[in-house]
Amino acid sequence: MAAHMPGLEFEKPIIELERKIEELKGFTAHKDIDISSEVLRLEDKLAQIKKEVYENLTPWQRVQIARHPKRPYTLDYIDMMMTSFIEIHGDRHFADDKALVALLAKLDGESVVVVGHQKGRDTKENLERNFGSAHPEGYRKAMRVMKIAEKFNLPIIVFIDTPGAYPGIGAEERGQAEAIAYNLREMAGLRAIIIVVVIGEGGSGGALGIGVGDKAYVMENAYYSVISPEGCAAILWKERSKSPDAAAALKLTAKDLYEMKIIDGIIKEPLGGAHRNPQEAAENIKKIIKKDLAALKDISKDKLLDNRYARIRSIGVFKE
Repeated sequence: MAAHMPGLEFEKPIIELERKIEELKGFTAHKDIDISSEVLRLEDKLAQIKKEVYENLTPWQRVQIARHPKRPYTLDYIDMMMTSFIEIHGDRHFADDKALVALLAKLDGESVVVVGHQKGRDTKENLERNFGSAHPEGYRKAMRVMKIAEKFNLPIIVFIDTPGAYPGIGAEERGQAEAIAYNLREMAGLRAIIIVVVIGEGGSGGALGIGVGDKAYVMENAYYSVISPEGCAAILWKERSKSPDAAAALKLTAKDLYEMKIIDGIIKEPLGGAHRNPQEAAENIKKIIKKDLAALKDISKDKLLDNRYARIRSIGVFKE
């Protein structure tokens, strides 16, 4: 990681040590002094601190990594994993929602449909992308493109990364709840392979609106939750400072979700998060997707839907 990359509060010791190593390397580059042993000692220390910090992250710290401003987004992964992509715009009813992108692409020569939330890198782009919070027209566009996938027998790959569906008046007037509910119903019966990956934030109905599939994965430092930790803290304790407690109570980490059998697996990230080595993160996602595509292709569409239904029905516990 470059020394200037923005860090989180708990990463400060790591960033300071990284900066010190960079300075030492820069200092010796222009002077005839050998301090390679000191640099090696500091690099060993850095590796140890990184291991201690990143292997013992709290749920709240993972939420912070999921929101890291340098974390790869949907279009970044498409760019790293796929070729020949063409973006499809608009829902044919109201507008084109830039918070949710839909594309035709090739994954190692195989045609696929990709749907995913897209955040912005700076304030201007975030306003344009609505911070990754989709409007009803975004969910309707997603379904329009998924129907194309069904028609032409193309697999669907979904990337989830949203704090939640947009809760504004306009979105409600245009049927936000109906758009999400419609997608849930239609995706449950869509005769196409659907693989879902939560790459960052997986917030509530905003995530579920494109989140029904045959396989679902959450990246190691992503989260998937019924509500944001801040929203939960505001409801339960009436104060935002309780967000770390809410994150722990919500069981929103990949590990918790896998143990509860809500997801099919955890996708490993480079030490410190996907932003530290986006290419490695992309390769890890691609490997899982390709493995699943190969396995799911051999299953008949009727069996695929039966399995999808059984998968959804198995989530949760029923008590009389």
